[in-house]
Amino acid sequence: MSPPSSAGEIPTVTPARATAAVCLFIPFVAMLWVGSYDSVEPTFIGIPFFYWYQMLWVPLSTVLTVSAYLLVRKDNAARRRQHTGAEGSEKA
Repeated sequence: MSPPSSAGEIPTVTPARATAAVCLFIPFVAMLWVGSYDSVEPTFIGIPFFYWYQMLWVPLSTVLTVSAYLLVRKDNAARRRQHTGAEGSEKA
């Protein structure tokens, strides 16, 4: 996490944003690393591993993307509160 350069500045990289980035990176790597799922066995109800592994990532990617969205949304709300709080104290 990058420390703020001045007392009123909000850091750009926060733990919530870093976690959101990891949530978005995981499915990306899982689908690009073809060697990890390039096989027929084990089959699941007659479907080769290659296909059901990719289909498994559809709901997993959805859950991870929604998680990233909620984390960033919560972080943005906190940043807005912190920003308006800092402006309010300077005006007083």
